[in-house]
Amino acid sequence: MTTSFLSSLYDPQIRFTHDVPGLGRFHLRAVHLPDDIALIHDWVNREYARFWGMNGDSADQVQAFYQAMHDSAHSQAYLGFFESQPAFLVECYQPEHDPIGAHYPVQPGDRGMHFLVAPAETRIHRFSWGVLSTVMHLMFSAADTRRVVVEPDVNNTKIHPLNRRVGFAYDRQITLPEKTAHLAFCTRSQFQVAERRELEDFTQEETTTPMETRPTTAQDTTRHLQPDLWAQANRLLVRKAIAEFAHELLLEPICLAQDGDWGHYELNVPDRGIRYRFRARIMQLDHWWVEAGSIEKRIDNLDAELDAQSFIIEFRDVLGIDDDTLPVYLEEISSTLFGSAYKLANQRHDAASLALADFQTIETAMTEGHPGFVANNGRIGFDGIDYHAYAPEAGAEIHLVWLAVHRNHAHFASIEGLSYAALLDEELGAATVNDFERQLVDRGLAPQDYLFMPIHPWQWHNKLAITFAGEVASQRIICLGAGEDGYRAQQSIRTLFNIHRPERRYVKTALSILNMGFMRGLSPYYMQGTPAINAWLKRLIDDDPFLAANGFTLLREVAAIGYRNAYFESAIERDSPYKKMLACLWRESPIALLQPGQRLMTMAALLHRDRDGKALLPALIAASGLDQRTWLKRYLEAYLTPLLHCFFAHDLVFMPHGENLVLQLEGHVPVRVIMKDIAEESAIMNVDADLPDTVRRLAVDVPEHLKVLSIFTDTFDGIFRYLSHILVEHGGSGGMFGEQDFWQCVADCIIGYQRQHSQYRDKFARYDLFAPAFVRSCLNRLQLGNNRQMIDLADPSKNLKFAGTLNNPIAAFRPATTAPDQAIVQTTTA
Repeated sequence: MTTSFLSSLYDPQIRFTHDVPGLGRFHLRAVHLPDDIALIHDWVNREYARFWGMNGDSADQVQAFYQAMHDSAHSQAYLGFFESQPAFLVECYQPEHDPIGAHYPVQPGDRGMHFLVAPAETRIHRFSWGVLSTVMHLMFSAADTRRVVVEPDVNNTKIHPLNRRVGFAYDRQITLPEKTAHLAFCTRSQFQVAERRELEDFTQEETTTPMETRPTTAQDTTRHLQPDLWAQANRLLVRKAIAEFAHELLLEPICLAQDGDWGHYELNVPDRGIRYRFRARIMQLDHWWVEAGSIEKRIDNLDAELDAQSFIIEFRDVLGIDDDTLPVYLEEISSTLFGSAYKLANQRHDAASLALADFQTIETAMTEGHPGFVANNGRIGFDGIDYHAYAPEAGAEIHLVWLAVHRNHAHFASIEGLSYAALLDEELGAATVNDFERQLVDRGLAPQDYLFMPIHPWQWHNKLAITFAGEVASQRIICLGAGEDGYRAQQSIRTLFNIHRPERRYVKTALSILNMGFMRGLSPYYMQGTPAINAWLKRLIDDDPFLAANGFTLLREVAAIGYRNAYFESAIERDSPYKKMLACLWRESPIALLQPGQRLMTMAALLHRDRDGKALLPALIAASGLDQRTWLKRYLEAYLTPLLHCFFAHDLVFMPHGENLVLQLEGHVPVRVIMKDIAEESAIMNVDADLPDTVRRLAVDVPEHLKVLSIFTDTFDGIFRYLSHILVEHGGSGGMFGEQDFWQCVADCIIGYQRQHSQYRDKFARYDLFAPAFVRSCLNRLQLGNNRQMIDLADPSKNLKFAGTLNNPIAAFRPATTAPDQAIVQTTTA
């Protein structure tokens, strides 16, 4: 073998400079002895630097080590600087003169390196990438370098994703005198490809994606909690609380004076000398349009600040919140305010620019969450750092933790034609699969006895590593480390989108945080049937000529793994969150459905307002060049019509709220809707339906008079009353677009569908969408009654709470050819 002792890498006179886009200038010089030793000794003796192998070494020992490197003809140490400040340490060496050389056949042009980043005073986004990128440019600046070799400690979980990110392919595990290490290689071309991808991702991120610096100090986690933002967040949440609690008849504001459509209202706290006054307009479906700026609070006739938590405490008896529920609900309110202030502080895009943005930019920019629930961002379980790392609005890159779980306790299920091996190849790639298998072999375990599955990093660190400690100790669960691909949390916080390879599938994992009435676990039992249910529903949709022509489709959950913990299984007979702590599924990406000139947008975006109160929907309509009625007609054809057909033709209902639907846009107009989150949130409302055993759980027994609520509550009350408000507020001046215009469009859509499908006329009469009124189903009453588990998913109708009726806004548009049915849908009072 030819050995290149004269490589420029080992010249102590070398100086190297590299500019990293979006960060700044890095440069390196050889370590100066003894001048640099005090600084280096401080760095290598920090706890975070334990993998460097010098913890506990004296300054003299550190100097002797680097003196030997300096004197050697085949190694060199460099001190790295960022914008003239010492920032990192680099060692480069020839593998044939290092213990690593005994563990693989060294090739000409192989160069080894180590690097250590200085302790951070202020965390800079992408800084570690900038350091490693600079080191790689240094290594490849020598013409004789063909491959860079690294051997990181297997337990150094932070470095492995970064190594892969610059192009390293992990080969196998090796045992060195001081550690068990991964052996990995990166060629010049691999690095160039990785760097191009990083630059593309960075360019996209800078132009479209909100991203903030990860907090590194206690102060960082709360820096957005500024008095003015906190006041604004409280005002917005008090406005919402008044509007939604009044809508559900929990609060009954008194009208003091009427001025056209608007009234001046007062809310009094019983026996407390506290009153709220505000200006509001009551729209169809008892929707309260409360003018946020008009809200005033007075205590004993003195002005007081608006405070959402105080508001809940003041009205707790009226709201019916018991002693056990109140503290948890107040924590959810505080968390919702925390998130609101964060979004106000970090919003980059106004409504007009967001209307033109890409799919994931929009997904991370949403400010509201569920439009009906007052406490809609509880996320109890996240700490301040977790919020910045995992909340959708933080937009942070997440690397999933991969586990090997023993097949005796785990079950893999998939759609026909997708094998476990094929799934891993498509989602991980052969190199990573080989690396995982070698880890098992090195432990003396058989890879064929295990399944590889991803889990949310929060779930691993906060739940599984401790609660499943026995499973880990007995090697029924093996932690394999972080995956290579970067993901981003979606609005449904436990669903993750692959931002490195968008064509790869979504991953949804169990996440044991309490959020909006549920612990967000995943049932391993449901996972067994999930792919089969998705495949059956997809065939049903695809085989229906009307739905196929409409373009309506589903994102299938094509594979799933569930793990059953023997301790909890034997100890707990009933359903429990403890049985839902370790499961995952893979869902199709919508990227493959896009045609040239098309883009995607979550339907939740149609209800989005920026921090100045400007709504995205009017900006989207303006960008399309269409008038409101024409745009709305096309949206209703894409969204409402397939829901009607699924209901009347197949007794099939979904949970069609904004997070569960993706709009496929062309020219800023919806051309189709794509439904997701299928297995747990769809049902066949006919227990006598002829269904395969694999999908039998879809059949639910719902009282006849409640079936139509899948349209009235989930769509009219849950989506349309908010859309109507936005369109009237932004386009209603001068009679341009009013409430009647909106509901006329909805009625026209339904009438058009019913005339086209007269074969279902009996069902149209039985489930009359033009009935004068329908029962008012109340979401906040559910949450206030039990904010730990609002409903039983196996029988969702039994736990619903009702309060009187709502006048049907399309009743006035009943077509003359339809015989009126004056019977009001049966009412159940909460």
